[in-house]
Amino acid sequence: MKIKILALVIILSSSCSFAQTKLADKFFENYGYVKAIELYEKVVEKGKADAHVLTRLGDANYNNSNSEKAVYWYNKALTEHNDIEAEYIYKYIQSLRSVGNYKEADVWFKKLKEAQEGDSRLKGYNPDEVDIFDKLTSKNENLVVTIENLPFNSENSDFGSYIHENTFYFATSRGDDSKVYSWNKEPFLDIFQVEITDNEEDDTQTYGEPVQINAEDVNTDYHEASIALTNDGKTMYFTRDNINKRNRLKYDKEGTTYLKIYKATLEGDAWTNVVELPFNDDVYSTGHPVLSPDNKTLYFVSDREGGIGQTDIYSVAINDDGTYGDPENLGDKINTEGREMFPFIAQDGNFYFSSDGHLNLGLLDIFKSNILKDELIADPVNIGAPFNSGYDDFAYYVDSETNKGYFSSNRPEGKGSDDIYSFNITECSQTITGIAREARTDIILSGVTVQLIDETGKIIEEVVTEEDGSYTFDADCNSTYTILGTKPDYKDDQHKLTTSDENEKENTVDLTLTSLILNNQIVINPIFFDFDKSNIRTDAEYELENIVDVMRKHPEMIIKIESHTDSRGRDNYNLKLSDRRAKSTKDYIISRGIDVSRIESAIGYGETRLLNECSNGVKCTEDEHQLNRRSYFYILHSDLKNKTEE
Repeated sequence: MKIKILALVIILSSSCSFAQTKLADKFFENYGYVKAIELYEKVVEKGKADAHVLTRLGDANYNNSNSEKAVYWYNKALTEHNDIEAEYIYKYIQSLRSVGNYKEADVWFKKLKEAQEGDSRLKGYNPDEVDIFDKLTSKNENLVVTIENLPFNSENSDFGSYIHENTFYFATSRGDDSKVYSWNKEPFLDIFQVEITDNEEDDTQTYGEPVQINAEDVNTDYHEASIALTNDGKTMYFTRDNINKRNRLKYDKEGTTYLKIYKATLEGDAWTNVVELPFNDDVYSTGHPVLSPDNKTLYFVSDREGGIGQTDIYSVAINDDGTYGDPENLGDKINTEGREMFPFIAQDGNFYFSSDGHLNLGLLDIFKSNILKDELIADPVNIGAPFNSGYDDFAYYVDSETNKGYFSSNRPEGKGSDDIYSFNITECSQTITGIAREARTDIILSGVTVQLIDETGKIIEEVVTEEDGSYTFDADCNSTYTILGTKPDYKDDQHKLTTSDENEKENTVDLTLTSLILNNQIVINPIFFDFDKSNIRTDAEYELENIVDVMRKHPEMIIKIESHTDSRGRDNYNLKLSDRRAKSTKDYIISRGIDVSRIESAIGYGETRLLNECSNGVKCTEDEHQLNRRSYFYILHSDLKNKTEE
C-alpha cells in the first residue's frame, strides 16, 4: 500500500510539474519573462529541472538583460545535461562576456568550435569577438543602403569604377570573342566608358551605351583595366599586360606574363602618348593604380620581392618634375600574408581596399582604413554586408560627399562573372509612438510600462507612459518588434510592428489595456474546463494568473468565487460539477501563494442563475449556452472597494 501511495504521489508531482512547465512556456512565448522565470523556478524547486526548463530560464534572463542569472542557468543546463544545442553555448559565451568573465568564455569558446565546426562566426577571430560574424552579415539598421546591378553589365566580366565629371570608366571583357583569355574563357579586358545623366527629380542616374575609350594606343589585344585620372582629367594611369613594341605579350622563363602600370595623356578628346612607369618590372606584377586626392602619391598593388604576402599595396611619391620616388610597402597594418588589392582613396581621406587576409566573410572583402589620416588607428575595418558577401567583393568607389558609389562582385545573382553594382547610403530614422487607454472606457492611462522587444524576444528598451498616456521609442529600420504594455490591475496588451526603410517615419501603435477590476469584481476572460471535468487547464491557469497578480498587488483583498454552468445536463449534476470547478479554481489560486483566508468562499450554482432564457428544454445556440458557463470573482474587501464602487 505504501508503495502504491508513493507512486501516486510521484505521478501527481510529475503531472503538476509538467502542467506548470506548459504554463511557464505560455508566458515565455508571450514575452512574460518575469512570470515565466517564477514558474520555471518552481519546477526546478520540485526537482524537475530538465534541459528545456534550464535553457528557458537562461533565455528568459538573457532576453531580459539579466546576464548574471543567465550565466547561472546556462551553466546549470550545460553542466547537468549533455544534449544542449550549440546555440545555447553561444548565448552562454555572450553572457559570460557581458559580466566580464572572459577566461571562462574562452573555455566555452573552444567547446563551441568543436560543437559548431564550420560555423562562419568562429573563424579567424578571438573569443572576445564571438559575435563578429553576426555584425558583419547584419546590416546597420540606421542606414538604408540601396544596391542596384548596373543596366550595362554584360554576361562576361565587368568591374572597376572611376568617375570623372559625367563619364564612368570601367573594365570589361565584352569585346572581340575571337581571342579569349585562357583563365576564364572570356575575351581580354578593355577599358570602356559610359556617359551618366543625373535625374534631379528622383535623385537617380541614367546610363548611356558603353563604348571603348577614344584611345587606339590604350586598348590592345590583351588586358587593360583599373584606371585612375588626375584631378584635371588630363592624365590617366591604367593597368595592362606586359607587351612588347610589336603589341605581343612578354613572358618570363616560366611563361608567365605580368601586369604593368602605364600613363596616357589626353589630347583633344583622345588618349595618347602611352608611357610605362619606371618602377614596373618584367618578373613581377604592378597594377591597380589609384591617386591620392592631391595627386602627389600613387598607390598600387604588386607581388614584388620583399612584400608581406601574395600581393601587397604600395605607395610611390609623384615628384613635381614628373619623376617618381621609391615604392614603399604600406606595412602590416594593411598588408597580410594573403592578397590585398584594388586600393581606393575617397575625397575625405579614407582608404579602401579588398583583402582575403583580414577577417572576412569569404574570398575578397572590402575594408576601410584610416591609415592616411592617422597611422595609430589604421587597423582595417570590414565594411560588412551588403557590400561584402561570401564571394569576391572589390573595386570600391565612393563619393564621400553624397555617399553614392560603386563596387564589383562575382556574387551569383549577377549577370556575368563579375558585375558592377551601384549603391546609395542614406540615414534612416524611425520612431514608434502611441497612447495607452483603458479598453472599456477609453480613458487615458499614465504609468503604463511599455517594453520594446526585438525579433529574438529580447527586451531592448522600457519606458513608462506620460500623464497624457503617450510613449516614444527610437527604432531601427526594417526590423520587427513587439510592443508590450503592462500596468498593475490591468490585462496586458501587445502588438507586432515591422518598421520600413523609409528615411523618416513615425509608426503609431496605440495600446488598449483592460482593467481587471470592474465595480466589485475581478474580471478576466472566461476560464474553460474540459467536458465533464473540473481540473484546471493550462489556458485557465494563464487567465487565473491575473487573479493572482491582483491579489498580490492588494494584500488586504478578500474575494469569493462563483461558478456557473449552462442548463444542459441534469440539474443536480450541474450543481455538483460547478461546485467542484469553483473549488478547483480556489485551490489553484491558493497553490500560487495566496492565503486561504483571503478566499471567503468558492461555490458552484450550477444552472440556477442563468443569464438568458436558455433553461431546460429551450433550444439555444452554442454562444447562448456559453454565456451561462462562467465564473465570477467578487471583491468583498479591499483598499480599492470604495473607489471601484464610486
